[in-house]
Amino acid sequence: MSHGHSHGGGGGCRCAAEHEEPPEQRGLAYGLYLRIDLERLQCLNESREGSGRGVFKPWEERADRTKFVESDADEELLFNIPFTGNVKLKGIIIMGEDDDSHPSEMRLFKNIPQMSFDDTDREPDQTFSLNRDLTGELEYATKISRFSNVYHLSIHISKNFGADTTKVFYIGLRGEWTEMRRHEVTICNYEASANPADHKVQQVTPQTHFIS
Repeated sequence: MSHGHSHGGGGGCRCAAEHEEPPEQRGLAYGLYLRIDLERLQCLNESREGSGRGVFKPWEERADRTKFVESDADEELLFNIPFTGNVKLKGIIIMGEDDDSHPSEMRLFKNIPQMSFDDTDREPDQTFSLNRDLTGELEYATKISRFSNVYHLSIHISKNFGADTTKVFYIGLRGEWTEMRRHEVTICNYEASANPADHKVQQVTPQTHFIS
């Protein structure tokens, strides 16, 4: 599928191991998969129906290569990811194969439910050029100001490194999940340690829960 759109923006990545967190904390940091409405999650152009859901799994299971998604008609994939509350998205990990089927570009769109490939002609909220990541250690940091109130995330894998199809084994999401209730707000903070750059503004968080 060719869409004739330009790619702006860009983003840097950092090795998740830089934080030197214990494995249990790394798993906690990437716990936003628990807050995805999997029944409504869509992956467009997947070769096997329902396989796109399988890449949103615990960080500790990212090396499980029995669960993966491969594109069908061409190299593109489009994930429509509804959350069960509001999310402040801070980082993404995307893990692929050690060949040209690994994604080379990722485009993020927020709050466009039921997004289709026709909708990818619009300007994304952020675009990343990807490096090959075979171990699930490279995190791509989002522009938090743009992803601070996300109830639906679309991930468009627009390119790979030259193969006919694209293969993805794991997508990890890091950030905070907020459940909106009538009289209270519950915040789940999915990050192992605070990044000072993310917290320049003092915030009041009534309840912070870690999901284990």
